[in-house]
Amino acid sequence: MTAYERLREACGVIRDLEHTAALLDWDQQTFMPVNAEPDRVAQLTTLAGVIHEKQTDPGFARLLEQAEAECRDCPPDSVQACLIRRLRRDFEKQSKVPVDLVKQLAEAAAQAHSAWAGAREKAQFSLFAPHLERLLDLRRQYAALFAPHESIYDPLLDNFEEGFTAKQLDVLFADLRRKLVPLLRRIIDSQPPAECPKAVYGEKEQLAFTDEVLHAIGYDFTRGRQDQSAHPFTTGFSLNDVRITTRIFPEMPLSALLSSIHECGHALYEQGISRELDRTPLADGASFGFHESQSRLWENLVGRSRAFWEYCFPVFRRYFPEQLKEASAEQIWRAVNHVEATLIRTESDEVTYNLHIMLRYEMEKELLNGTLAVKDAPAAWNAKSMELLGVEPTNDSEGILQDIHWSMGEFGYFPTYAVGNLLAAQTWCAAEKQVPGLEAEIAKGNFRPLLDFLRRKVHVLGARFTPAETLRRSLDASEIVPDHFIRLLEKKYSQICGF
Repeated sequence: MTAYERLREACGVIRDLEHTAALLDWDQQTFMPVNAEPDRVAQLTTLAGVIHEKQTDPGFARLLEQAEAECRDCPPDSVQACLIRRLRRDFEKQSKVPVDLVKQLAEAAAQAHSAWAGAREKAQFSLFAPHLERLLDLRRQYAALFAPHESIYDPLLDNFEEGFTAKQLDVLFADLRRKLVPLLRRIIDSQPPAECPKAVYGEKEQLAFTDEVLHAIGYDFTRGRQDQSAHPFTTGFSLNDVRITTRIFPEMPLSALLSSIHECGHALYEQGISRELDRTPLADGASFGFHESQSRLWENLVGRSRAFWEYCFPVFRRYFPEQLKEASAEQIWRAVNHVEATLIRTESDEVTYNLHIMLRYEMEKELLNGTLAVKDAPAAWNAKSMELLGVEPTNDSEGILQDIHWSMGEFGYFPTYAVGNLLAAQTWCAAEKQVPGLEAEIAKGNFRPLLDFLRRKVHVLGARFTPAETLRRSLDASEIVPDHFIRLLEKKYSQICGF
């Protein structure tokens, strides 16, 4: 067996352990009994330590060196060269982190999850605050291991968006905000009223409805499933087991549908990765921004399109004939695109969504830098919400406790949501040019041409290349820009608002 083959097998063992941890985390967020929390904390902490020890083991380092020498003449875009590049980068980063810190982070995150859920339910930030303090301190320790850096945020962001820096984000977000805010004001001032008929939409029927739509879009239920959780998410345990969750509100059926379509976009990405990359770190998205681009493309550029509702409205009405007997496809299309500054990010429209991301990004930098104390964070959140969105939370659940990510210690994650929105727009514009009759096919309920395009251009590549190289190969672009995103919004809302 060659050194490269032995390296692949070592990667497979690590990947299996990572997927085992992911399965335990999925269970914690879906079906785990409440009193099992202490045991789950111990299990996840143990696994995190074992995985880290295997990733940084001297024997693994020697094997990596041998494989590097053995594959020195491999083409730079070969799977061998791509895997070795990725493993070298990961090894050098992980080797700087003591296993004790890894275990502390895993333990703190597992404990914080339940604390966040309880605090959110009671709308009481003080119950979560000590856990946030601990996670921030641990992440500061982590960032210090990668000094010097221009911003404490940079090594954290690099875990999710390789090569991106806070300085680049600041420039990108300033450009986006400058173009987005005037458009938002124009839309709010001129849009006609629109809403989904007020009624109770049964939970069983909502789940069946979303399942049918996901099947039509292309989600393979023989390699996945959909369940419910407090916060919708996607997780994969292999390329043949990629699961999603949704969240159902009796009087908000469009919320569950859009959540399901969003998570389906993530799952389609992972279900479309080349099998050649299985059981390696390349069997993933090119970055969190790329992953998010797939979910936002399906949710917003498909699920909120007029063409989609030509297909979907008859399906919707079949499940809810009484509730929708006076409704029309045009009404639902306008309702699903109604713009309103609201408090909850996951329920926000595609125009205001990025402002929610900017809010949390600014908060994260201040908390990590120590310019904002944790005890003052709820008030700061409320003030930023008023500044960016024009609305102020009435309690902590509507504000600072609304998202799960801080309880996971994932500082640096949130900006990738906005990066994903911009990438989604760039991807859609490329698809419009290369897929004949794209919207006409969607209107007929034929999503295959779009999915085939995404499979060919994005999904199959997995994480073989850096985000920058993936952008060049998949979209023939050199940078992420807000122009496509703004142009698509202007096109849609000129139809809705008549400007």
